[in-house]
Amino acid sequence: MRRPEDVEPDSYSEVEATLRDEFAGVHPPATVTRCVEAAHYGALEVTGGAQRGLVERIARRHLEVLAMVATERG
Repeated sequence: MRRPEDVEPDSYSEVEATLRDEFAGVHPPATVTRCVEAAHYGALEVTGGAQRGLVERIARRHLEVLAMVATERG
């Protein structure tokens, strides 16, 4: 039986699709993918698990912060 922490980062395609749509015009798809991967590994490191909802929330926050920084620089 697979545990939530055993989920590979490439299995978050629905999370990536949701965030790509949400941040279309703000971040390129590659940035969204990198944030989802970073969120996956960060969740594993901090909590020992990488549930989809947690990964999505972390990745969304990363993307929001990146957007704020880009706006401040612009």
